[in-house]
Amino acid sequence: QAQPEESGGGSVQAGGSLRLFCRATGTLFRRVKLGWYRQVPGKMREMVATITTRGSQEYADFVRGRFTISSDNPRNEVVLQMTRLEPEDTASYSCLEAGQVFSPTGYADVELWGRGTLVTVTS
Repeated sequence: QAQPEESGGGSVQAGGSLRLFCRATGTLFRRVKLGWYRQVPGKMREMVATITTRGSQEYADFVRGRFTISSDNPRNEVVLQMTRLEPEDTASYSCLEAGQVFSPTGYADVELWGRGTLVTVTS
């Protein structure tokens, strides 16, 4: 099954910026939203930011105005601009493509996840 593909991770000093890119598969019959999640070893994956196809955005409280999510629906791309990064932001960041596909019983909800891109913030 096709997966979204992330890029743009890397290492940056605290206070710096990074921009993460995700190319969604575009294979869903109806895409509902794109988003970014992050995970560190030993902890649950947590939502960072999401954006619906209508442009509604949601951010985690810890973003505190530092990150901005944007999307280009015709190009199946979603971007996470991260500024004022903190060591606590160190994690693997994964792209989510959520929507619906056809199924024998009608439509089925589907979530496609990328493999993740590592962000390391040093103090």
